[in-house]
Amino acid sequence: MISVLFSLLFVEMALILALLFRTPLRNLLVVGIDKLKRGRGPLVAKTVAATLLVVFSAILYSVMEIRKRALEAGVVNSTDEVLMAERLLEASLMGFSLFLAMMADRLHYHMKELYRLREELEQVKKSKQEYGSKESWRMGENEGGKVKEPETVSKRKARTPLNAG
Repeated sequence: MISVLFSLLFVEMALILALLFRTPLRNLLVVGIDKLKRGRGPLVAKTVAATLLVVFSAILYSVMEIRKRALEAGVVNSTDEVLMAERLLEASLMGFSLFLAMMADRLHYHMKELYRLREELEQVKKSKQEYGSKESWRMGENEGGKVKEPETVSKRKARTPLNAG
């Protein structure tokens, strides 16, 4: 069990590092995680996380039982000491693994949000650029070959007949 948890931890750490730094693997991972989060993916992920949480709590309970047994006897048995060390290692590896899984999920969410915001920003820049070119075309040139100054809102308000009286 410990070797499986260590390998899970290293895979999760590699995933987080690949998501943090701009590499060609990053886009592939984002697409893969997106596909995993569709359909039954979230249900499976939540089920696995719940199972790990239950096993984590069972391991912590067994550590507490070993500690309670050692306190009642007054003497620490070497077998109990080895069992407790192994259980604590398993519990800490599971806790780290759950934390890294949550961290990878949040990192993926924020990356998707960042991509979405960048796309929106590009669209706004394009529309602003197109609007700016239409405005300069609509304004045209004045008689002197100079471009007219765009009219501001305050100038328009001052010109309206409601503000005159």
